[in-house]
Amino acid sequence: MTRLTVTNALKTLEAHDQPFKTVFSHGSLNVEIYQPNGVDHQQPHSRDEIYVVISGSGYFVNGDTRSPFESGEVLFVPAGMVHRFEAFTEDFATWVFFYGPEGGESA
Repeated sequence: MTRLTVTNALKTLEAHDQPFKTVFSHGSLNVEIYQPNGVDHQQPHSRDEIYVVISGSGYFVNGDTRSPFESGEVLFVPAGMVHRFEAFTEDFATWVFFYGPEGGESA
């Protein structure tokens, strides 16, 4: 059994030179911890992804939509979609789950 905790994932991230770190992989699933500092510079990804917001709040841009978010929310982004977090609080951190085939799953 694999057990992931926010505390351990964030400690792993502190020792890493990027705002994200893969903490678990199995089959097509990759789980990352993500905690950008001030600005979210990410680009569209080649696979579908789900964010589970650990802490913080702000705005989430997903394609043409900009919506507020807060801790505890689950956010879905299809493969290839422009997305980013904006105006987020200093304590913002999120789990990121990448899954499925390159190009995403069909609806």
